[in-house]
Amino acid sequence: MADTGSTSVGSTTNSTAGSTASSTTSSTIGSTEPTTGELINRLTEQTTALVRSELQLAKTEMTEKAKHAGVGAGLFGGAGIIALYGVGTLIATIILVLATFLDAWLAALIVTVVLFVIAGVVALIGKKQVSQATPAAPERTIDSVKRDVETVKGGGSS
Repeated sequence: MADTGSTSVGSTTNSTAGSTASSTTSSTIGSTEPTTGELINRLTEQTTALVRSELQLAKTEMTEKAKHAGVGAGLFGGAGIIALYGVGTLIATIILVLATFLDAWLAALIVTVVLFVIAGVVALIGKKQVSQATPAAPERTIDSVKRDVETVKGGGSS
Protein backbone atom coordinates (compact mmCIF):
# COMPACT_ATOMS: atom_id res chain seq x y z
CA MET A 1 0.00 0.00 0.00
CA ALA A 2 2.91 2.24 0.56
CA ASP A 3 3.70 2.00 -3.12
CA THR A 4 0.23 3.23 -4.05
CA GLY A 5 0.57 6.36 -1.90
CA SER A 6 3.90 7.29 -3.39
CA THR A 7 2.59 6.70 -6.89
CA SER A 8 -0.31 9.05 -6.39
CA VAL A 9 1.98 11.73 -5.03
CA GLY A 10 4.30 11.30 -7.99
CA SER A 11 1.46 11.51 -10.49
CA THR A 12 0.20 14.75 -8.93
CA THR A 13 3.68 16.26 -9.19
CA ASN A 14 4.01 15.24 -12.81
CA SER A 15 0.60 16.65 -13.59
CA THR A 16 1.51 20.05 -12.08
CA ALA A 17 4.87 20.14 -13.85
CA GLY A 18 3.17 19.40 -17.16
CA SER A 19 0.75 22.29 -16.84
CA THR A 20 3.59 24.68 -15.94
CA ALA A 21 5.53 23.62 -19.02
CA SER A 22 2.54 24.13 -21.29
CA SER A 23 1.85 27.64 -19.92
CA THR A 24 5.51 28.61 -20.40
CA THR A 25 5.39 27.44 -24.00
CA SER A 26 2.24 29.41 -24.76
CA SER A 27 3.66 32.64 -23.27
CA THR A 28 6.84 32.47 -25.39
CA ILE A 29 4.78 32.06 -28.56
CA GLY A 30 2.84 35.35 -27.95
CA SER A 31 5.93 37.42 -27.00
CA THR A 32 6.48 38.67 -30.60
CA GLU A 33 3.53 41.05 -30.28
CA PRO A 34 3.70 44.05 -27.88
CA THR A 35 1.91 43.68 -24.60
CA THR A 36 -1.05 45.83 -23.63
CA GLY A 37 1.21 47.77 -21.27
CA GLU A 38 3.70 48.48 -24.05
CA LEU A 39 0.89 49.62 -26.35
CA ILE A 40 -0.50 51.92 -23.66
CA ASN A 41 3.00 53.29 -23.05
CA ARG A 42 3.44 53.99 -26.78
CA LEU A 43 0.01 55.62 -26.93
CA THR A 44 0.87 57.84 -23.98
CA GLU A 45 4.22 58.87 -25.49
CA GLN A 46 2.76 59.55 -28.92
CA THR A 47 -0.18 61.47 -27.50
CA THR A 48 2.16 63.58 -25.38
CA ALA A 49 4.39 64.31 -28.38
CA LEU A 50 1.36 65.18 -30.51
CA VAL A 51 -0.10 67.52 -27.91
CA ARG A 52 3.26 69.24 -27.42
CA SER A 53 3.75 69.77 -31.15
CA GLU A 54 0.20 71.09 -31.53
CA LEU A 55 0.73 73.50 -28.63
CA GLN A 56 4.00 74.71 -30.19
CA LEU A 57 2.21 75.29 -33.50
CA ALA A 58 -0.57 77.19 -31.72
CA LYS A 59 2.01 79.30 -29.85
CA THR A 60 3.83 80.15 -33.08
CA GLU A 61 0.62 81.03 -34.89
CA MET A 62 -0.71 83.18 -32.04
CA THR A 63 2.63 85.02 -31.81
CA GLU A 64 2.41 85.86 -35.51
CA LYS A 65 -1.17 87.12 -35.15
CA ALA A 66 -0.29 89.14 -32.04
CA LYS A 67 2.47 90.90 -33.99
CA HIS A 68 -0.01 91.92 -36.70
CA ALA A 69 -2.48 93.12 -34.08
CA GLY A 70 0.26 95.14 -32.37
CA VAL A 71 1.32 96.84 -35.60
CA GLY A 72 -2.32 97.56 -36.48
CA ALA A 73 -3.01 99.01 -33.03
CA GLY A 74 0.11 101.17 -33.27
CA LEU A 75 -0.98 102.50 -36.65
CA PHE A 76 -4.47 103.22 -35.31
CA GLY A 77 -2.83 105.11 -32.46
CA GLY A 78 -0.74 107.06 -34.96
CA ALA A 79 -3.87 107.86 -36.95
CA GLY A 80 -5.52 109.12 -33.77
CA ILE A 81 -2.61 111.43 -32.97
CA ILE A 82 -2.56 112.81 -36.52
CA ALA A 83 -6.33 113.31 -36.37
CA LEU A 84 -5.84 115.17 -33.08
CA TYR A 85 -3.37 117.48 -34.80
CA GLY A 86 -5.92 117.84 -37.59
CA VAL A 87 -8.54 118.95 -35.10
CA GLY A 88 -6.08 121.44 -33.63
CA THR A 89 -5.30 122.76 -37.07
CA LEU A 90 -9.00 122.93 -37.94
CA ILE A 91 -9.61 124.99 -34.83
CA ALA A 92 -6.72 127.25 -35.78
CA THR A 93 -8.23 127.54 -39.25
CA ILE A 94 -11.60 128.57 -37.89
CA ILE A 95 -9.92 131.17 -35.71
CA LEU A 96 -7.98 132.54 -38.67
CA VAL A 97 -11.11 132.63 -40.85
CA LEU A 98 -12.98 134.57 -38.24
CA ALA A 99 -10.07 136.91 -37.52
CA THR A 100 -9.27 137.85 -41.04
CA PHE A 101 -10.32 136.98 -44.55
CA LEU A 102 -6.80 136.95 -45.91
CA ASP A 103 -4.78 134.13 -47.42
CA ALA A 104 -3.63 132.85 -44.00
CA TRP A 105 -6.87 130.96 -43.39
CA LEU A 106 -6.62 129.29 -46.76
CA ALA A 107 -3.14 128.05 -45.89
CA ALA A 108 -4.38 126.72 -42.55
CA LEU A 109 -7.27 124.97 -44.28
CA ILE A 110 -4.91 123.31 -46.74
CA VAL A 111 -2.75 122.05 -43.86
CA THR A 112 -5.86 120.69 -42.12
CA VAL A 113 -6.98 118.80 -45.21
CA VAL A 114 -3.51 117.34 -45.71
CA LEU A 115 -3.37 116.15 -42.08
CA PHE A 116 -6.77 114.47 -42.38
CA VAL A 117 -5.73 112.76 -45.62
CA ILE A 118 -2.61 111.43 -43.88
CA ALA A 119 -4.73 110.25 -40.93
CA GLY A 120 -7.07 108.46 -43.34
CA VAL A 121 -4.23 106.68 -45.11
CA VAL A 122 -2.63 105.58 -41.82
CA ALA A 123 -6.02 104.36 -40.54
CA LEU A 124 -6.55 102.27 -43.69
CA ILE A 125 -3.10 100.69 -43.32
CA GLY A 126 -3.84 99.97 -39.66
CA LYS A 127 -7.18 98.40 -40.55
CA LYS A 128 -5.44 96.12 -43.04
CA GLN A 129 -2.94 95.01 -40.37
CA VAL A 130 -5.67 94.29 -37.82
CA SER A 131 -7.72 92.33 -40.39
CA GLN A 132 -4.69 90.07 -40.98
CA ALA A 133 -4.68 89.21 -37.27
CA THR A 134 -8.32 88.10 -37.16
CA PRO A 135 -9.77 85.68 -36.37
CA ALA A 136 -7.64 85.27 -33.28
CA ALA A 137 -8.01 81.47 -33.33
CA PRO A 138 -4.94 79.50 -34.47
CA GLU A 139 -6.48 78.25 -37.73
CA ARG A 140 -3.59 76.07 -38.91
CA THR A 141 -3.41 74.36 -35.52
CA ILE A 142 -7.15 73.72 -35.50
CA ASP A 143 -6.91 72.19 -38.99
CA SER A 144 -3.95 70.05 -37.91
CA VAL A 145 -5.78 68.80 -34.81
CA LYS A 146 -8.84 67.97 -36.92
CA ARG A 147 -6.63 65.94 -39.27
CA ASP A 148 -5.08 64.17 -36.26
CA VAL A 149 -8.52 63.29 -34.89
CA GLU A 150 -9.62 62.02 -38.31
CA THR A 151 -6.46 59.88 -38.52
CA VAL A 152 -7.04 58.43 -35.07
CA LYS A 153 -10.71 57.74 -35.82
CA GLY A 154 -9.82 56.17 -39.17
CA GLY A 155 -7.07 54.02 -37.62
CA GLY A 156 -9.29 52.87 -34.77
CA SER A 157 -12.20 51.75 -36.96
CA SER A 158 -10.06 49.71 -39.42
